[in-house]
Amino acid sequence: MLKKSIYQINNIRLFIAFRVFFNARFYYPVFTILFLDFGLTLEQFALLNVVWALTIVVVEVPSGALADIIGRRNLLVSTGVLMVAEIALLCFAPRGDARVLFILFLANRVLSGTAEAAASGADEALAYDALKAEGDIRDWGRVLETQMRFQSIAFIVAMSVGAAVYDPALMGKVAGWLGVKTTMTQGVTLRFPLFLTLLMAVMTLITTLRMKEVPVRDGGEKAADGNLEGSVLQALKVTLRAGGWILKTPFALVIITTAVVFDHIIRMIVTLSSQYYRLIELPEASFGLIGSGLAVLGLFIPRVARRLAEHRSPGYNLGVMAVLTFSGLLGTTFFLPFVGLAPLVVLYSVFYFLNFFVSHYLNRMTSSSQRATVLSFKGLSLNLAYGLIGVFYSLLLGALRTRVQGRTPDLVGQGLENVIFIKSFAWFPWYFLFMFVTLLLFARWQLRDLDVHKQVG
Repeated sequence: MLKKSIYQINNIRLFIAFRVFFNARFYYPVFTILFLDFGLTLEQFALLNVVWALTIVVVEVPSGALADIIGRRNLLVSTGVLMVAEIALLCFAPRGDARVLFILFLANRVLSGTAEAAASGADEALAYDALKAEGDIRDWGRVLETQMRFQSIAFIVAMSVGAAVYDPALMGKVAGWLGVKTTMTQGVTLRFPLFLTLLMAVMTLITTLRMKEVPVRDGGEKAADGNLEGSVLQALKVTLRAGGWILKTPFALVIITTAVVFDHIIRMIVTLSSQYYRLIELPEASFGLIGSGLAVLGLFIPRVARRLAEHRSPGYNLGVMAVLTFSGLLGTTFFLPFVGLAPLVVLYSVFYFLNFFVSHYLNRMTSSSQRATVLSFKGLSLNLAYGLIGVFYSLLLGALRTRVQGRTPDLVGQGLENVIFIKSFAWFPWYFLFMFVTLLLFARWQLRDLDVHKQVG
């Protein structure tokens, strides 16, 4: 049978389109202030993000197991429906009644977290199995490279356009150029990024409806004939089996542990990036452009990652990421005006390397029957680690606050917050070094009788 090019495989093309539409969210550059401008408080905003993270943790693995039972395509269609619902809630949410508004945003966060968890693993599993059935699995690296490049382009557009349409002054000028006589206010323009994202949600749903299920040929569980109780029991069975497989497969366990070590630290830095930008004297108006600029990395880093994956061993690639991560974290501790952006570029690069390598190695060793579940275990691990470092970081800030106030009682307000923030960053390089050494010891123990980490390709 003649193998197809990756671009001739329908599910591969739709997988790339799904990743583009699902992640091109035009409200990302104004995420925090969008919630606040609707009328929510900072405390409510923080609580809603906790709900979002908890939802992902709760739904992550069961969704992956259900994908392996009821079909990846069916779960992705559900993801499209959930995305349309979550964005529509915000597009038409009334302003004024704080209680109703919070309930609607709470529903949005639950739907959003559920959609994120449902998409995690199922889309990648469906695409990989389509490539396995119709093409050559050695081309998976090319698929990832193409997907990341298109997703980066979409992210650049979303960051730039989303920030622009949110600005009432700019939208007023645009309306004047078009000959439209209207007054643009923040109350009007705050919905523009949401309407654009709703369009992406509709495109996501259409994309999933066009996908085709790929039959599992390696002993996977059969669907439970529409029986909900049977599907749930099978999902639990698949979940336990996949978890057992990970624990019994040393290299898979090391790959997921590696993802956890690198991901949760870098994600925390990314979460804190806007305050970091402020302290290295970058103007707030540049934040959207910076986000777009960092997304440009996705146009060429995947190609470098593919070459490293194909021509270097996993151990070598781990070393590259470790050196880059430690250098980037150490660079952030100096808070150099303007130049301090360089360490963030390094850390964002590691993000792209990490995502590529983890997908490359994990998909290669996982059977089709449990691929979505295993990938969901990975997602669950990453989100749990991210939640834990958030708790630890809060405790660190509290300890630093007590220490700084004890030494400089006259320091108050924003000045105090800035000092605490700067001091907190000094802990990240050494925390990473401790975690990385622990990872090396764990990997050496797990792979003591194997040489898979030394193999090229």
